[in-house]
Amino acid sequence: MSTILPVPILQDNYVWLMHQAGHALVVDPGVAAPVVAQLETLGLHLSAILVTHHHGDHTGGLAELVARYGCPVYGPPSIAGVSQGVGEGGKVSVPAMGVSFAVLAVPGHTLDHIAYHGDGVVFCGDTLFACGCGRLFEGTATQMQASLARLAALPDETLVCCTHEYTLSNQRFALAVEPNNPALQQRHEADRLRREQQLPTLPSNIGLERATNPFLRWAEPAIQAAAASQGAIDNGPVAVFATLREWKNVFRG
Repeated sequence: MSTILPVPILQDNYVWLMHQAGHALVVDPGVAAPVVAQLETLGLHLSAILVTHHHGDHTGGLAELVARYGCPVYGPPSIAGVSQGVGEGGKVSVPAMGVSFAVLAVPGHTLDHIAYHGDGVVFCGDTLFACGCGRLFEGTATQMQASLARLAALPDETLVCCTHEYTLSNQRFALAVEPNNPALQQRHEADRLRREQQLPTLPSNIGLERATNPFLRWAEPAIQAAAASQGAIDNGPVAVFATLREWKNVFRG
């Protein structure tokens, strides 16, 4: 069984490190030095790097890590430093660890965004966050809603390994949208205590996100009513999602 841990980098990013039997893979290494330090502390050899999209806080450490470890880099083929281009329907295997991942296209935050699902985990980059989702920098609301629906359909126990510690701010918005959700209230209190102890709130899991994340709950009457109060044109999934995302963009709770 693999071990998974988040490596904090930059202001609020995480690089995900999965390891087993002395070998490791990392996901979205925006900076190399903290990753190298963790690998050396744990006595691990880096066998693969996975990249979800092209933003610099997810790719900035690629060159240094490849130069040091000589490992393959999997990701969208347009990204500089990717040696093994992958996309929708593809598969990534790391034989040294005995793990493999299905590649899912999840455009919205960026057009090239992909996720990796396997071994009970989804590495979802900036598409799905704990109680939130990424901004629409390149894609449309229709694309992002479909991408989130695809991730929400994964098994409830699937660990959600996203790449930013945005959880508490996302939960403040979620509570404004759905203040009477007891699961959300309980989650917020638990995560607030974790952050007070400087512990990560991640990974989450799909079941928890379905119960508490407003961006996956477009079919709930309370969410639809909140979206309607903000001008949603109808109760359809895309209209509700788009309205919530625009609301979140300006929310200052």
